[in-house]
Amino acid sequence: MNRRALIGGGAAAAGTLALGLAPRRLFAQTPVTLQLSWLHSAQFAGSYIAQDRGWWIEEGLEVALSQGGPNAPVEPPVVSGTALVGISAADYTAAAVEEGAPFKILGVAMQKNPFVIASLPDNPVNEPTDLVGKRIGMALANTPVLQALCALNDVDIDGIEIVPTQYSAQPLIAGEVDCLLCWETDLPVAMAMQGIDSVTMLMADFGYAVHSQTYIATEDSLANRRADLVALMRGEVRGWDAYREDTDAAAELTLQMYPDAGLDLETQKLQAARQVPLMFSELTDANGFGWWTEETVAANIETLGLLGRDVTPDLWDRSILEEVHGT
Repeated sequence: MNRRALIGGGAAAAGTLALGLAPRRLFAQTPVTLQLSWLHSAQFAGSYIAQDRGWWIEEGLEVALSQGGPNAPVEPPVVSGTALVGISAADYTAAAVEEGAPFKILGVAMQKNPFVIASLPDNPVNEPTDLVGKRIGMALANTPVLQALCALNDVDIDGIEIVPTQYSAQPLIAGEVDCLLCWETDLPVAMAMQGIDSVTMLMADFGYAVHSQTYIATEDSLANRRADLVALMRGEVRGWDAYREDTDAAAELTLQMYPDAGLDLETQKLQAARQVPLMFSELTDANGFGWWTEETVAANIETLGLLGRDVTPDLWDRSILEEVHGT
């Protein structure tokens, strides 16, 4: 599952010069692990690009990408030091900090939370008030998410029928529910691949502000491994900027690097394209990938409070990004 790049000696350097490429550093690489939050897919393609193009090697790092999954939580390997950085989300990080984990959020890949309410065009949910009188299919564990959305928009949650469902588009397609609580980049994509149009109401557009696909590290790493953190994040920034330029190529690389992951190319292409508006914004255009402001943090704190998580602004530490972006 890990793809490690190695550099050669003088002959390799001569070859790169002959091709007109910049030579890579010819010294030992520091091995580090980036713990992903889920199984390999285009969701993490910016990291794949950074690894494939040797940008971490240029920074003096040998980066292993460790996939997550239902039985591979992000936080334990970061706490233990097995992984230098993990991909998490503000609500998960807040919960871990409440339990004593010494985490800081270093960067925010998804500027907009990917949660949506997905519906069909003949019975659309375009805004939170449209949920009243509807049957929504979702995991009961996500009830606090729906409660927060309703609180932010003065919607009576008692007017919504919650139907426990598996994480699948089938209940909506079959008419068993009127809408689904899901991610913008998965069930709507699955329906599109079946030729089924859907309407997605992005919850972030209605006040649900929870930073997602965030980079977390321990306070100890911030104190003692700053150079490695800067190098890792510098490669991430380059990888995601390249991803934005050509999402189809990013999807193709994903399948090339992980041919046994059971991925479909066209699905990955659509997922990669639909992820762009979540990850890039006027804020990142002005300041660089992964950025946030005091205002976006304040919005996160408000939403996290509705989710039962009491956090303060010092959960976020922008010093690594500021060094990466030269601010």
